[in-house]
Amino acid sequence: MKVISFDLDGTLVTDEFSQIVWHQGIPELYAERYGHDFDEAKRFIFQEYEKIGDKAIEWYDIKHWLHFFGLDNNWEILLGKFKNRIQTYPEVHEVLSALNQSYKLIITSNAAREFLNIEIETTSISSYFDHIFSATSDFKEVKKTDKFYLNICNLLDIKPNQMIHIGDHFEFDYLIPQQLGITSFYLDRKEERKGSAIVKDLKEFMKML
Repeated sequence: MKVISFDLDGTLVTDEFSQIVWHQGIPELYAERYGHDFDEAKRFIFQEYEKIGDKAIEWYDIKHWLHFFGLDNNWEILLGKFKNRIQTYPEVHEVLSALNQSYKLIITSNAAREFLNIEIETTSISSYFDHIFSATSDFKEVKKTDKFYLNICNLLDIKPNQMIHIGDHFEFDYLIPQQLGITSFYLDRKEERKGSAIVKDLKEFMKML
């Protein structure tokens, strides 16, 4: 094994930041801009999210939504407003520091670059990683598909069986890479599933390596 690939949100970093941007930040801006009640604005915003759906690349694009809703606010200001909500899980730095000694580490995330960059900078984890890939920004893929993983392997000049991947989405972080021959682990922090390749945190993952 040459490379360990990590998902970001829900794996290394909690999802609180992304949730509050989409579920509070944008509705607040809309309510203020158009003089609506926050709950009313939130209902409308969510309806518009659902009309496009998560199979469209626009779903993940913060700049698209600010323009779509007629909000003139800078996306950097919006994300910066909530950067204090960005945090890693407790074991992350310890595990990354240890694994970084023996493996090449990369991040393979579905998040857009705008979110990736601020999360990685705020948590000071960039030094552990050789490469950081965004499915939506770098490959215009709306999910981490088999094509996405194969592209990563080609870029790194490795075979799928030389990569280990771990993430918190059962299909896109576990089943799909596993089918390609990538050694994959499902990170189940809620401990809802059982299995030989299912771990409850990154310390358990490290022990299994």
